[in-house]
Amino acid sequence: MSLSAPVNGSRRAVEWWRDVPPPSARDLQLEADTLWARELGLLDGEENAGGLPSGEFSWTEIDRSTDIVDSDDDPGGDDPAPTAHDGLTSASQDGSTPTADTGEVASAPILDGEADVDDLLRALEVAAVTQRRATAEGYRLIALLVSRASIDPEPWVGPDPTLDGVGSDPRRRGAAAIARDRCDLAQRAAVAEIAVRLRLSEQTVRLRGSQAESMQERCPRTWNDFAEGRTSERHAVETARLADSLPDSPETWAAFDDGASERARTLTPAKFVVAARALRERVHADSLEQRHARAARDRGVWVTAELDGMATLSALLPADRAHAAMARVDRFARHLRATPDEERTLAQLRADTLADLLDGADTVDGARPGSAPATAPSPGLATPHTPTARARPAPSRGSIVVTVPALTLLGGGDGPATLDGYGPIDLDTARRLAGGATSWTRLLTHPLSGAPLALDRTSYRVTAALRRWLGVTSPTCVFPGCARSARDCDIDHLTAWAEGGTTDADNLEPECRHHHRLRHESRWSPSRDPDTGDVRWTSPRGHEVDTDPPPF
Repeated sequence: MSLSAPVNGSRRAVEWWRDVPPPSARDLQLEADTLWARELGLLDGEENAGGLPSGEFSWTEIDRSTDIVDSDDDPGGDDPAPTAHDGLTSASQDGSTPTADTGEVASAPILDGEADVDDLLRALEVAAVTQRRATAEGYRLIALLVSRASIDPEPWVGPDPTLDGVGSDPRRRGAAAIARDRCDLAQRAAVAEIAVRLRLSEQTVRLRGSQAESMQERCPRTWNDFAEGRTSERHAVETARLADSLPDSPETWAAFDDGASERARTLTPAKFVVAARALRERVHADSLEQRHARAARDRGVWVTAELDGMATLSALLPADRAHAAMARVDRFARHLRATPDEERTLAQLRADTLADLLDGADTVDGARPGSAPATAPSPGLATPHTPTARARPAPSRGSIVVTVPALTLLGGGDGPATLDGYGPIDLDTARRLAGGATSWTRLLTHPLSGAPLALDRTSYRVTAALRRWLGVTSPTCVFPGCARSARDCDIDHLTAWAEGGTTDADNLEPECRHHHRLRHESRWSPSRDPDTGDVRWTSPRGHEVDTDPPPF
């Protein structure tokens, strides 16, 4: 497939993955060298006689037959990346040869400590272009791999059971349903493989692949600018995000793409976001009411870990309810700020008020000393949303899990405490939480390695105790990189019960529903080291990766 998009008044091919091979390291390095030389003015006039292309070009336009001069200093092994073109071999005034080492600018002779400031700035621009092109190539390759997995799922999920004529499906699905599920699972398995190899989250991998497809289909001009390094990743990602929210109309896509690509070339990312959103409003055919109804389906609440025992609590809400909630928090905080001897800032009071209102403790509405009375909203503030009696749950405290070394708790050690779902917390907070604990689970660990050794047998009588044990030893899904809490996971047998596996802590691991399904329906497979007890996963393509270590 090949699409065309206007670039600087002309139209050039926008190449996509279906029929175009990716550029090799040699191609990319050669293009970087040529850009470098042209930016530094080394290819003006007669110095462009070496056969280099003139005007705008991309890696597909470079003459593949041109000789390459390999660098003696390249550490790349048997197949070093080229660092000079025959048109770049003319020496500079000091006799040195310019290179395109954008990764370490100071190593290039022309960019030493005595280099001209303008040369350094031009080199920085070339490095930025090279980085943007490499980033766009990464997006393209992710989309290619996921697309191929959907077209040919067998390498990821195994042979098609409907082809042998004797296979039966325990879920009694038809052939079409099996085919759909195989494609979906193959894509999930491919995303998981990419994620563990690149050390990215699966959500990030899926998003990049989707954004690449969206830009290519809906915003080819913007994609072309991104692929050629004229716009940044942030410009491209915001364009893809907004384009995904547009109706399925080629005319609407084209109008948005034309305006977005023009603005992306001249505006910083922050200003581009504002301009692109305004552009989206102008070209969108649906009413604001229709769009709000769709957007409200994505509402939710989540926690993001921050440094030094802090975390950010975020909520995506309809705007009126978000502002009403903020107005209530602000009203209480301002009332407290006016009390004598109050030293906390308004921002701190807002945060403390929100926590008091949500954590089920004595709330700001109650008789807590120094609290604001539950009075009517101040004039000019939005009236808070009041849940009905049916919607309002009974007051309760949320459940959190803290692991504290016994010696630390007793004041005889300084081993770190761990908050489930977050990580290390300060000892004063840990002791305060321990003082209010309603139950305890005794967990013995190795004093040096921290490996779990045993669970108190009195707590091992029922499934709930075993779940608590697994939640402490493996606080998240055991698939590498997955952060889903063990509380929300399935408990899976590493060795199946039918194959002689036992139902005990040595043979059980928490797996989120997504990775549980991948484990049993794709070619992802876990195994446990009999000596260390560590779990290792093998991907459908044979890549091995260890599960994340426990937090203690």
